[in-house]
Amino acid sequence: MKTNLKVGIAGFGTIGQVVGQALDNGIDGLELTAITSGNLDKAKQNLSDYKQPVAVVAADELANIVDVIVECAPTSAFMNVAKPILKQGKILVTVSGAAILQNPSIVDVAKNNSGQIILATGALLGLDAVRAAAESTIHSVTMVTRKPPTSLIKAKYIVENNIDISNLTEPLQVFKGSAREGAEKFPSNVNVAAALGLAGVGADKTQLEIWADPTKTRNTHYINVDADSASFALTIENVPTIENPGTGRITALSVITALRSITSPLRVGS
Repeated sequence: MKTNLKVGIAGFGTIGQVVGQALDNGIDGLELTAITSGNLDKAKQNLSDYKQPVAVVAADELANIVDVIVECAPTSAFMNVAKPILKQGKILVTVSGAAILQNPSIVDVAKNNSGQIILATGALLGLDAVRAAAESTIHSVTMVTRKPPTSLIKAKYIVENNIDISNLTEPLQVFKGSAREGAEKFPSNVNVAAALGLAGVGADKTQLEIWADPTKTRNTHYINVDADSASFALTIENVPTIENPGTGRITALSVITALRSITSPLRVGS
């Protein structure tokens, strides 16, 4: 009888709770074993109606008792979660493309210890096509992100620069530059751009615009790729979560899909 992989969740907020519920409902080959969170007491309360018992542990204990960690903690906690699990040659599933760009050495940690980082697609579609195009020559990649002001109002760059977007009557461009620069300035808001950069021509060559747009009710991304193999345009309109408007509902679902792919006998796409 095949043994299930033990899964831990680091960060039990908007994304972590949706992923946890899916695991509790059952994903073949996987079992939710433990979680850690910035508020352990609240995490225990949120687990009260789960069918299966789940341990609530300190962050430094998680990597020792699981095979896979789903990382959905704040960007500042990324390395504390990622390094221990990868040093043990295990699997990290994350949507934190921005954190990977800020800490590129984590890829070497995975490589040197036979660990694996799975960057889930998060709020972005089309990464399979971008990765395929990158096997040959990509000439340019551009991305324009338009979000309702409520989705950006707590963003690090907006807060630190006292940019008032609370009463906009027309779209306001709040950033233009490379995906790497965007990930540094908006670490919790443009993981999609970081993932696009990692999949294609690199974060420095991927051009990004970010707009606070009062005409939008959804987090909307427009991507254009020009390559020698194909030229394509992608648009996705993500429904914001109620708990955190900066995070689209599809983000947690992409993590669930990534988890299913680990043990599924059929894998469609990357």
